[in-house]
Amino acid sequence: MTKNDVLREIFGYTSFRKGQEEIIDKILNGKDVMAIMPTGGGKSICYQIPSLMFEGTALVISPLISLMHDQVMGLVQMGVKAAYLNSSLSENQYRQALARAYRREFKIIYVAPERLETESFVKLAEYLDISFVCVDEAHCISQWGHDFRPSYTKIPNFLEKFPKRPVVAAFTATATQRVKEDIKEKLTLKDPYVHTSSFDRENLFFEVKRSYDSEAVLMNLVSQIGNESTIIYCITRKDVDMLEYMLRIKNLSVTKYHAGLEIDERKQNQEDFIFGRKNIMVATNAFGMGIDKPDIRYIIHYGMPKNMESYYQEVGRAGRDGLESKCILLYNDRDMHINKFLIENGISEELSAKERELVKKEEMNKLRTMRNYVFCEDCLRSYILSYFGEHHSGNCGKCSSCMEQREFVDGSAYAKVAVACIADTGERFSSKNIISVLKGEHTDFTDIWHLSDSQYFGALSDLPKDTVSEILDKLVIHAYATVDTKNYNALKLNAHAFQIGRQEQKILIKPFVKKEKRANRSETVYTIYLNHYDPSLMEKLKNVRAELAKKYGVPAFMIFNDATLREMVIKRPKTVEQMKDISGVGSAKLKKYGDVFLETIKNY
Repeated sequence: MTKNDVLREIFGYTSFRKGQEEIIDKILNGKDVMAIMPTGGGKSICYQIPSLMFEGTALVISPLISLMHDQVMGLVQMGVKAAYLNSSLSENQYRQALARAYRREFKIIYVAPERLETESFVKLAEYLDISFVCVDEAHCISQWGHDFRPSYTKIPNFLEKFPKRPVVAAFTATATQRVKEDIKEKLTLKDPYVHTSSFDRENLFFEVKRSYDSEAVLMNLVSQIGNESTIIYCITRKDVDMLEYMLRIKNLSVTKYHAGLEIDERKQNQEDFIFGRKNIMVATNAFGMGIDKPDIRYIIHYGMPKNMESYYQEVGRAGRDGLESKCILLYNDRDMHINKFLIENGISEELSAKERELVKKEEMNKLRTMRNYVFCEDCLRSYILSYFGEHHSGNCGKCSSCMEQREFVDGSAYAKVAVACIADTGERFSSKNIISVLKGEHTDFTDIWHLSDSQYFGALSDLPKDTVSEILDKLVIHAYATVDTKNYNALKLNAHAFQIGRQEQKILIKPFVKKEKRANRSETVYTIYLNHYDPSLMEKLKNVRAELAKKYGVPAFMIFNDATLREMVIKRPKTVEQMKDISGVGSAKLKKYGDVFLETIKNY
């Protein structure tokens, strides 16, 4: 079969995404490859198709047990003989998988990097005809990457054990130029073809909400989400436990995941989310790498991640089926303090003192870049893409910045009042408390500290609270003030703060006016098919899918994802040939599930 035959017959697609075909061709022609493709960008097909077309067996090296499990399960559903060898298998299961591998029953074997050093696996690899090795999450080999794993540094030694070196392809979702060079050098890639896909995920909407009460904002968001699949990322385990409890007592379908839970509980909670038994997952960043669930509609960050690489990888888990999805970041001043602590205490002890200092400096720079994103007034998508070296014209129409009217007014007079208030109260209080003073709010805090005695108490009471908050944010953005994270986030004034209003020293503020949302390409397509789309039929097909998933013990999306069901609703196939034209319906799935879906559509 040709690569197009494999794409159609196995995976059920009629065309490649941009960049996929070139990568596949280079691998099939025996050339090493390094590919940087965003999460949800279709990288797995780039190594799975060559794996099926090469003679012998292909190895996929991955640090992610969940990814191995999900991808092998998905491949088996498509009729591909695949297996994984990792610590999740019992001793008996591992022996059985090893025996089948020796019988050359598998075309693709997924393996953890730690396994490469074991005698049993090395013997297997030497016995098999290993034609191709894929290194997934390749950034893990670089100490400059956001997830350095020492086990990855053993991969080059493993490759040297082969009499004839196999073709090697390295894949990662996010990598700076420095990390790219590190991957190329440390994996000893031979004159590799380097491909960098566009990082732009057009179906994702980006939003930032700055608040001094993130908990209230989150609860309001969750109340609007309904039954959509959602991940809420928290910086700490404590926040995970707290939010999961608060959502659970509201009778919401929620579960949680962090490294402090027992292995069995983590596994059960992950399966509950993947299989759709729970709609909301509250988790630390320990959850998500390798999670191939295509119908996640919301990624909410309850706190700012410490770097753009982590953030974009995490939001990339939304909308992998191509449908519209939202990524919302909730920021609180405490996030900077927590992230600084994590950076200072999270650098690998395996590095030298000099290397640790360099890594710390790099991580602190990345943290500042992330904070600049939070306070960015221009297109958020443009900011993200610029970080990864990709130009974007701005004004995407699909981020919170672009959806707001850009009308600025001179707020310098108000800013001068805010500066005077900070000085008058001794530079001892956070933005949240200064807002209370300026708004003239009597709270327990203002009463205890006698802040109502300040001459500036209520000085900006006629302004909206959001505008007062914006003024204080601008003081920090433009370096008129700093946030003292070691002193309860107190605002400290810089020397030139009292020059506001002079010549160019102005503070511009904007009213919170929403402009009419512009139609985008996806919405236009949706409008065209609106008369053909029937939500009731979609619900019936989802019910059929749920029954099949339960029968075969797999997640619902592994039967067919939402995008495939939506196309069935719109096109209403009546025959097997018409069903075969639906994107995502491969030969194995058509044979296994086609009739029941055709019957459901026919009887509707």
